Parts: sequence; C-alpha cells; structure tokens
Amino acid sequence: MTVTLPSPASPLKIGTRGSPLALAQAHETRDRLAAAFELPQEAFEIVVIKTTGDNRQMIDADRPLKEIGGKGLFTKEIEEAMLSGGIDIAVHSMKDMPVEQPGGLVLDCYLPREDVRDAFVSLSAGRLADLEEGAVVGTSSLRRRAQLLNHRPDLKVVEFRGNVQTRLKKLEDGVAAATFLAMAGLNRLKAAEVPRSAIAPEEMLPAVAQGAIGIERRGDDARAAAMLEAIHDPETGERLAAERAFLAELDGSCETPIGGLAELDGGTLRLRGEILRPDGSERLADELSGAIADGAEMGRALAAGLKARAGEGFFDFIGG
Repeated sequence: MTVTLPSPASPLKIGTRGSPLALAQAHETRDRLAAAFELPQEAFEIVVIKTTGDNRQMIDADRPLKEIGGKGLFTKEIEEAMLSGGIDIAVHSMKDMPVEQPGGLVLDCYLPREDVRDAFVSLSAGRLADLEEGAVVGTSSLRRRAQLLNHRPDLKVVEFRGNVQTRLKKLEDGVAAATFLAMAGLNRLKAAEVPRSAIAPEEMLPAVAQGAIGIERRGDDARAAAMLEAIHDPETGERLAAERAFLAELDGSCETPIGGLAELDGGTLRLRGEILRPDGSERLADELSGAIADGAEMGRALAAGLKARAGEGFFDFIGG
C-alpha cells in the first residue's frame, strides 16, 4: 500500500514527555524514521506533552508513585492527545507502560533494546556490597526496594525521585548514600559523569521491559503503521511479548514488586521472573525456556506458577 510520507509542510507529530531522557528517545525515533524513509528532520515535529507524572508538586513530594496514580501517570495525557489527533505517534519507556492500551490505540513497534540492567549509583561506594551496615539508600521503585531489602535487610530505604541531576544532588547533600537508575537511561543520555556500576540480572532482575522504547499509534492510521513497521525491532518485540504477558497475568502495577527478563539464544527464549514481598522478606523466582513463538504463553505460565506458590496476601506489606 502506498502512503503519503510526511514533509516539512505537513510533519509527522511525535508526542513525548519533556524530560531529557524522553526527548532523547523521541529524537532517536525521529532519526530512525528519517533515515528509513530518507526524509529531513523537518518532516517531523516533536510535541512535548506534560503528564500528571511530570507535575513537580506531586512527583517531588515524598509519596510513592502508587499513591499518586501508578503507571498511567506518565501516559494518560499523551494518549488522549493521540486519540484527539493532536499527535500522530507517541514514544514511551516501555517499563512505564500499562499492559493494556486504551481502545483505538496500538503498541506494536519497538526500537532495539538497550542495556536492561539496573545501575548502582553512589558517591562513596563502588558496589552494593560496599555499603556500610545500616546505610540509607534512596529509591521510588517498589521492585528495587524489595530486592535491596531481600539482599541487605540491614539497609534503610527512603523515597527518592527526580531526574539524574536531582538525584545526584540528593546524594551530595547526604539524603542517601546510594540510589539506582537504569543503565539504559544513562546510556541514552550519554551521562558518563554519573558514578555507577551495572548490577547483573542474577543479583537484581530488572523491571519488565526495562531498556525498551515503544512507539504507540492510532489503530486506524495506515501511514503511521507502515512507517513504524520499517523501524520495528522483531527481537525486542519477541522478548517483550513474553515479559508483558508475565506482567499482565500477575496484574503488575506500581504496587507490586515484580522482575522479569526474556533473552534469546538462537531459536530459544529464556524467561526469568520473580515476585517479592514489598518488605523484601520473601522472594519467589522461577524460569522457563522454550520456542520464541511460545513466549506469551510462557509468560502466562510462569506467572501462574508463581501466583500459586505465593498464595493470598503475598504482596501485602508485612514488615516493620
């Protein structure tokens, strides 16, 4: 099917949040589309949309994200703009995306995945194991909090949010001795100045879809569908199909500490998953391997097995 490509006079509008990382991801999407169709950058318009999650009053308050609105904090206004025709496509960090899209929207384009690992960031310690007993660690992620306390129950965890610069300033001010960021984000920002060490998935399993960029469109937009197909990375799509099926079966949200990672080796997909009590007192983990085409089915089966082992009330906070 022939589609009319965008032009400087009629650009394709790319919706994004306004953070430095979100803009870097939108620019990568624009550049890949421009290269694929030999178009000038002026054939695309980056449209910054402020989401509820970008509200400074709310996001800088020492409140967990689950109390403010969960993953939808970072997507609702962008998706509304797309449904109303204000933008043509939207660029998202996939680990922020709910497992279901609003009616009329499709999410089936993924860029090549970046480093999936978490980064340990500290001005005084090189690795997590180097932290002194009782040290304070800052994170807003329930997953990271639970994983950290499972490994090091002696540590104290405090709520910790903000962009890279804000978090580094908090470390300088002594609010915490260490924090965590995603290696993917630091790489995309080319933030070489941030002192960090990558944490192996065997030590801290990443969030589902960490390191992946997804591009959402309207289901009836043939032009966007054809253009996005040209930059879609099938391997990332195969991995995320398994991981997001795992998350969906667990009803994953910002209120549940869940880690998941799918990796490909030839024609085989290996899926690892874990769930933790919010206080880190218990961790349940398992993995499955099988054909890539069976990834989503494996994700659901892995989740069902962990749920059966966990029983009712597993995600209730029982610590002191």
